Amino acid sequence: MMRKSILGIVACLFAVTVVGVPAFAADDDDKKPKYSIEDVMKKAFKGPLVKKVTKGEASKEELKTLQEMLLSISKQKPHKGEADSWKEKTGALIAAAKAIADGDKKGNEMLKTAANCKACHSKHK
Repeated sequence: MMRKSILGIVACLFAVTVVGVPAFAADDDDKKPKYSIEDVMKKAFKGPLVKKVTKGEASKEELKTLQEMLLSISKQKPHKGEADSWKEKTGALIAAAKAIADGDKKGNEMLKTAANCKACHSKHK
């Protein structure tokens, strides 16, 4: 009787492990940012995306991509510097992109100001 109980408990634990571990692994994948900081720097800031958006030449899809990129980096830890400063700077970028998406004429200037590379790099790179 005791042996059957132990085997039953072991079988249940095995089943929970087989079913539960992949579920937790999937949750971790959802928490990983879609874009790394390095990808965003290459594609958006060094690449043409931010310039196209500030000039008003970007498509809605490109603007959406920029918003996703900025949101992604805002959720990451900076390479160095204070987290509050990082939140402030990435928050300004997100607010500017949202203003542009909402049709606010000040959005382009906001993005030009917020996308100041030296201001961010001097504290966080």
